[in-house]
Amino acid sequence: MSFNQSPSENSVDRSDLVSYLDSFLLAEQGSDFCPNGLQVEGTSTIRSLVTGVSACRELFERARQRGADGVLVHHGIFWDGSSRTLTGFQRRRVAELIEGDLNLIAYHLPLDRHPEVGNNALAARRLELVQLEPFGDHSGLSLGFKGAFDEAIALSELLDRCRSVFHQEPLCFPEGPEGISTLGIISGAAESSFHDAITSGLDAFITGEASEWVMNVARETSTHFIAAGHYATERLGIQALGKHIAQKFGLEVHFEDIPNPI
Repeated sequence: MSFNQSPSENSVDRSDLVSYLDSFLLAEQGSDFCPNGLQVEGTSTIRSLVTGVSACRELFERARQRGADGVLVHHGIFWDGSSRTLTGFQRRRVAELIEGDLNLIAYHLPLDRHPEVGNNALAARRLELVQLEPFGDHSGLSLGFKGAFDEAIALSELLDRCRSVFHQEPLCFPEGPEGISTLGIISGAAESSFHDAITSGLDAFITGEASEWVMNVARETSTHFIAAGHYATERLGIQALGKHIAQKFGLEVHFEDIPNPI
């Protein structure tokens, strides 16, 4: 899936765009597992961007085919603990960017926790939660949101809403109450935050992935656990950020969907 969010002939200087995004997303706050902001430098003038969830060679190839000046993603190509050498597939990725004079800009946890365009705030609102509050601590900052439903809903209804919002069949450990009144959500690989949901007394918790231990903890604490897909739960933020940039700067922005079942 791809779509054009705002075609125009406007442009913005790369440094101005990155500075704006750093400020808008509060990128300097808290710790992360990767560098946020500009990861690979390309052309200094940006007229069009391709957005995507995860940096990969296919995404870069699509960006070049579109004649884009940059790629904006949630998952970049540099991570703590990964190799510091550009060899093999990593070299080929970077070569695709350099040959296309493409900028690579990435925002990880800042895009998860943002209250306007963040993955979790958007999901919470689309799932029809109200009374939203920050939820799930990471280095002193909350990554997700928790809230309540106006009226308790059945698990089957919540799963239907997950399918509608995330466009993927969720994995569920249905161990909680029959009527679900409260819910916490942290996108991606945040299964460890299931403990925060339990401590908070929530009826259900949604994240992207599940680890082996989750089933028994869900069962023994009578708490629903839903893994709606790492990639699937993190589509929302990058699309919303792309729309925001298109409106703010009048740039041409295309979202490229490269689905991942995980």
